[in-house]
Amino acid sequence: MKRTYQPNKRHQQKTHGFRVRMKSTDGQNVLKRRRAKGRTRLAW
Repeated sequence: MKRTYQPNKRHQQKTHGFRVRMKSTDGQNVLKRRRAKGRTRLAW
């Protein structure tokens, strides 16, 4: 049986990338929270 996680960088970016986060207000709030927490990486 094939493993469930088949990593793909393009798909990862299209789903969780910075530009996707910036698109919606909710995504912007995600980035805002991560900045407030002091994350070095805000998005994938």
